Amino acid sequence: MTRRKFIAGNWKMNMTSAGARTLAGGVRERLANFDRADVALCPPFPYLALVGEVIKGSSIAVGAQNVYPESQGAFTGEVNAEMLADVGCRYVIVGHSERRTILGEKDELLNRKVRHSLAHGLHVIFCVGETLEQREANQTESMLDNQLTWGLREIPADQIPNLVIAYEPVWAIGTGRNATAEQAQQAHVFIRWRFSQLYGSEAAQRLVIQYGGSVKPENAAELMRQPDVDGALVGGASLKVDSFVAIVQAAGG
Repeated sequence: MTRRKFIAGNWKMNMTSAGARTLAGGVRERLANFDRADVALCPPFPYLALVGEVIKGSSIAVGAQNVYPESQGAFTGEVNAEMLADVGCRYVIVGHSERRTILGEKDELLNRKVRHSLAHGLHVIFCVGETLEQREANQTESMLDNQLTWGLREIPADQIPNLVIAYEPVWAIGTGRNATAEQAQQAHVFIRWRFSQLYGSEAAQRLVIQYGGSVKPENAAELMRQPDVDGALVGGASLKVDSFVAIVQAAGG
């Protein structure tokens, strides 16, 4: 089964309104005639609507970096899925390692975020991955198993087509040290196998699994040549038009 590659740029806590406009506009211009992969830009909350206006009418989608799993109420500083959809978001990132490790988000909360987002029509990029300590202790597969099992608990089968998994080895994020293509492929194979246990082989074969962790133009093509690597969740390299566009073009083969 041929899966369409998907590249998402996670801008994290970067940019100003002027920078967001310039970056999104540059990506739109450079990819105007590109149709060989799906692309999304995930700016910080304040720039979601702005970026949406800049890329309006193009094939590029907008995604958010976080969501809170309640429909409304006294949750100061939080943003729910209805609000994200209302400003034009198609995607939302859930479970990024920085939110797991720095902000202490646990599997139960992440599962609520996934279920809330899918129930309100968003596509979820659900992140999983191990730390360096866990990899060196040969715990990679057990960590991925645990994160998938608890993070995807009670998700209806009919919502699975709107789910993307992003494998991001924590030890490779922002360090300049990326997993080898072989290491990425091994982890993606395990994720697809575990997903098949949860939702069946057909759903597993359709599942898009991105790699995230110091993806750069220099390593993007090799990573995405692996049969189970279906794209990339790009951090630092998504903050420059040239580097992000080069990664997208690598996905298109």
